[in-house]
Amino acid sequence: MDKKRSAREQKAARAAQDFLAALGVDTAARGMEATPMRVAKLYATLFDGLGTDPNTLWGEVFETCARGIVAVRHIPFCSMCEHHLVPFFGAVSIAYLPGRGRVAGFSKFAEVVTCLSHRPQLQERLTAEIAEAVHTGLGAHGVLVVCEAEQLCMMLRSTHARGTRTVTSEMRGDEPLDSFAAQAWQMLGGAKKA
Repeated sequence: MDKKRSAREQKAARAAQDFLAALGVDTAARGMEATPMRVAKLYATLFDGLGTDPNTLWGEVFETCARGIVAVRHIPFCSMCEHHLVPFFGAVSIAYLPGRGRVAGFSKFAEVVTCLSHRPQLQERLTAEIAEAVHTGLGAHGVLVVCEAEQLCMMLRSTHARGTRTVTSEMRGDEPLDSFAAQAWQMLGGAKKA
């Protein structure tokens, strides 16, 4: 581990200890002694997407004769709600129409989703940032991103919200997108009703 990260984790552990103590938690109690450092290390991982440009993750982009829509479905993710710092999690599906036949390796889509979800987020912004990364990073003619998630902050605060899933979508691309949109929605699990 580099010295800079170690110093940040030490500072975060002290802050976690102060936070827990302010809420009346005895961090000296048996089993709690290492909790502040465990919290600091966990959040360092959950926020390791901060400061990373997702467009640097595409790696080698391949020129192909592809003219059809490419879809990568059900990429799992976990992110932290920026309002309460508790998880929201689910899956992202992406459909895109390659520009000039430019495609990326399928694993790169999961890397981009992980990078953008590993920072304090809102589901709506996460969906938009993924769409923008595919559009600009690959030069795609059209992009549709659908994100379906469970929001733990909503479930913890309301017994009526258990099992509730929120769905967001974002599109990017060249005009007109109507034909692409209809086909992309079908590929990702069903046509969108007008």
